[in-house]
Amino acid sequence: MKGIVDDQLRALLPVSVSAASEGNRAEMLAWIDTAFNGGLAIPRNLVADLGLVEVSYVEAILADGKSVELPLFRCIIDWFGHCYETEVAASDGKFALLGTMLLADRDLRIDYKAKTVDIQ
Repeated sequence: MKGIVDDQLRALLPVSVSAASEGNRAEMLAWIDTAFNGGLAIPRNLVADLGLVEVSYVEAILADGKSVELPLFRCIIDWFGHCYETEVAASDGKFALLGTMLLADRDLRIDYKAKTVDIQ
């Protein structure tokens, strides 16, 4: 999978998310966050647009040390050519966050000079 490094030096990767295998898909850029040990957190407005179903909550510790409870939603993501059912957290951020759970067993290369991201 190929991504980009933007002008603010964020490593971004395109991700496709839907409520069901046959459902409408939302394409978004996910900010790779190696301090996030979950899979994917997406903006609340996209959760609503896709009609994702809430399944539970998870306690999360934010970068500032604050502990918050985030709702989890069932969704399907396209990941390396396969539909993968998972749960995503709803966030207040502008970008989706892609965490280390989805990076496990993958090789992540970020070239800041060339502004490229490559995951294999």
